Amino acid sequence: MVNGVLDAARVGKFVRKIAEAKPRGYMALLSHFQRLVKLEVERRTARVDSAVALAPEMVAKITNDLNKLYGQGLNISFAQDPALVGGLRIRVGSDVYDGSVQGRLRRLAETF
Repeated sequence: MVNGVLDAARVGKFVRKIAEAKPRGYMALLSHFQRLVKLEVERRTARVDSAVALAPEMVAKITNDLNKLYGQGLNISFAQDPALVGGLRIRVGSDVYDGSVQGRLRRLAETF
């Protein structure tokens, strides 16, 4: 980690050193390290789904708000999902914020 963000160069260097040295149980070590790296990448990845294309100022506001909440270095992608009907669904790692019409209808149906 460099400034709270995963450093790909350091990850590669660590993997190469372990692969070259081949200490006892190195495959299990590399497998566990791979899992940790994958979790860190997912934690720093955000996906914003909306029913329609978002205006550039809305994209900028969402990006700014997510960076304030989760810190700089967040990889944010925007996608359209007409099934949402309206609103937004934002997933950052394992956190999900569902303000979509589809999500509200689903929660309403669960209460009956």
